[in-house]
Amino acid sequence: MSMGLSGRGRKGGKRSRRAAMAEINVTPLVDVMLVLLIIFMVTVTLPATGVPIDLPDSRAAPVEEKPDQITVSIDAGGRIFIEDSPVPAGGLPAALEGLRGGDEPPLIVLRADRSLDYGRVMQVMGELGRTGFTSISLVTDGSVSAP
Repeated sequence: MSMGLSGRGRKGGKRSRRAAMAEINVTPLVDVMLVLLIIFMVTVTLPATGVPIDLPDSRAAPVEEKPDQITVSIDAGGRIFIEDSPVPAGGLPAALEGLRGGDEPPLIVLRADRSLDYGRVMQVMGELGRTGFTSISLVTDGSVSAP
């Protein structure tokens, strides 16, 4: 004689198996999505470069960023930075020659402090043009009032 342990063979007994849950718990999904949203919001609002510069104001339309653009910054002291790396005094021509990659030079985004002498900005722009970087965008802060 054998004993039935599963409970199926008993007459009048209760069913021991539970029914499958029909709903999905979305709380963990919502938590993960909110964390990703916060991370995205924080990283988008960070500045593109780490060189602190007081940009001049302008009502110019914003220019679309390109993935292969190179940022050249001139701080209030007149020091030049390519992306976040400082360029030694007199070393701009050599640094620019090292940036030339393919047939077409990349877009140069020039950020210059508002307190700089116009001549200093033109020296850097002249050197950029001399080395073949002719596509240069000047970066400014947005302004609501006309000059």
